[in-house]
Order: sequence, then structure tokens, then C-alpha cells
Amino acid sequence: MLKLSVKAGEYVLIGDDIKLVFTGGSSNNMRVLIDAPKAYNIVRSEALERYGMAADPGNEVKHHRDRKISPEAQEKIKSILMAERKRIRREERAAGQRY
Repeated sequence: MLKLSVKAGEYVLIGDDIKLVFTGGSSNNMRVLIDAPKAYNIVRSEALERYGMAADPGNEVKHHRDRKISPEAQEKIKSILMAERKRIRREERAAGQRY
């Protein structure tokens, strides 16, 4: 198990195709964006407990058609991703100037 301390806007890559973006939160909860292929079964522990399911093979939750997200939510996601790209570019430029 890996324990991390993260700041809003930071992300974690898992393999080549899963990205967890931490968008902020409070002392009691954290908001996370998960970008992963549909082949992965992503279920909250609360849902597993509520429906008496275990996170074992055979208990996968089937994917349903994606619901459309609001234009406001789309813009929020775009702004988060753009800010992250800008931050990475700044860090890369700063690292290049140090050497």
C-alpha cells in the first residue's frame, strides 16, 4: 500500500493508462478525477458495502451508457487539465534553466 500527501492539481499515474487527479477537498473529504479505460471496474467502497458486494472477480459492476455532463462541468475539467499542463511546462522550463 502507498500513502501519499498531495496538493490540489497533483496527480498520480498508475501504469500507462490510469490517471488520478486530486482537485482539492476539505479535512473530511477529497475530490478526485479518475481517467481510466472502461475495461477497469471502478467502484466506491460505499457502493460495495451498501449492496453487499465484495471487490472480487465476478462481482464487477457493469458499465452503463455514459451520462452527459453539463457544459459547466466540461469547462471545469478543461480548466483543471489546462492549469496542470501549464504547471508542468513551467516546472520543465525552470528545471532546464537550473542546468
